[in-house]
Amino acid sequence: NLQESESENRLDGETASDSESKSEFGGSAPVPTSDDTPEVLNRALSNLSSRWKNWWVRGILTLAMITFFFIIIYLGPMVLMTIVMCVQIKCFHEIITIGYNVYHSYDLPWFRTLSWYFLLCVNYFFYGETVTDYFFTLVQREEPLRILSKYHRFISFALYLTGFCMFVLSLVKKHYRLQFYMFGWTHVTLLIVVTQSHLIIHNLFEGMIWFIVPISCVICNDIMAYMFGFFFGRTPLIKLSPKKTWEGFIGGFFATVLFGLLLSYIMSGYRCFTCPVEFNNDTNSFTVDCEPSELFQLQEYNIPLVLQSVVGWKTVRMYPFQIHSIALSTFASLIGPFGGFFASGFKRAFKIKDFANTIPGHGGIMDRFDCQYLMATFVNVYIASFIRGPNPSKLIQQFLTLRPDQQLHIFNTLKAHLVDKGMLGSLEEA
Repeated sequence: NLQESESENRLDGETASDSESKSEFGGSAPVPTSDDTPEVLNRALSNLSSRWKNWWVRGILTLAMITFFFIIIYLGPMVLMTIVMCVQIKCFHEIITIGYNVYHSYDLPWFRTLSWYFLLCVNYFFYGETVTDYFFTLVQREEPLRILSKYHRFISFALYLTGFCMFVLSLVKKHYRLQFYMFGWTHVTLLIVVTQSHLIIHNLFEGMIWFIVPISCVICNDIMAYMFGFFFGRTPLIKLSPKKTWEGFIGGFFATVLFGLLLSYIMSGYRCFTCPVEFNNDTNSFTVDCEPSELFQLQEYNIPLVLQSVVGWKTVRMYPFQIHSIALSTFASLIGPFGGFFASGFKRAFKIKDFANTIPGHGGIMDRFDCQYLMATFVNVYIASFIRGPNPSKLIQQFLTLRPDQQLHIFNTLKAHLVDKGMLGSLEEA
């Protein structure tokens, strides 16, 4: 009976081993949260119930964030990449701060310094790879950049190894276990935050539409699931998030798929959204001008016989990208929310309401981007699996950096291959 009463007093999902770990590491007192709603909104909404007050606060701040999102899209890809970097740093700061406070890591030598140092090392590695990949001609043109590019991975490893040695030297008696725990905490945070933000940058270079549509679908699903759940929600969806309902989950799915189709149709007609982001060596700036691929050219599709009697059409004209948008919006609606559920479980484990109080009514930056990181990975995998093929321009760039004898060997190999295929004669005649 005593054991049963002790288990009832714990939080949902908390085990005896959790409690033992907490006592060993100094306990996990809840991180205090305060009402960070602006005073002007508190006065304006003072006559409303807490439920409706929260609805209005979330709504107003959501509109403000969407407006800011439109502004940074208008400012172009460089600003978008800068914002992604800032969001990544803020998310890392929020997660590291939770570990720092909950496990009372104040006395651990160099903990925060090493955490930020490892963030710097990982960013240097990932963004250095990106610079070498997308700014290849610029890198080859500048001698210092060419040297850094050539030895990039060795330099990255040396930087990380320095941090690793610093961590070993910082180990102190009576804190070994906690120090290794926080070492793992830092690296898991880096894996979740930095790797995913790096994939977002890669998606952006494939074309702004691959960046905007997935993010917008997640935002739409979050808003519509909240709206449907607020007005029609009756059936709880998952214990990790008691406020989530089946009505909101299902309503958000259909609304997001429809939104994805409409947004994709609008954006597919503009080259500034569909063209890959490339670096122009003549102007030393980014360009998004190209001949649209087949994905962004209207095609005529036959409507299944079952639906012809319902809609009254036999064919429909749409962009092939809209078909892909169904896959993106479906993932954003059905799988994307599990990123939020994961974050909810994380917060419940440490008895905190939000990751931070950065955005009134919404919590921290990580509270808003918990689903976005999962979405970024899916989009990157989807592009690699179904969209992206070999890039001829990048292959030529790499070919031109080879030694003359290596270039001649590749030329002869390609010539022999074309002759065997019977293509060389026809090319010469043309």
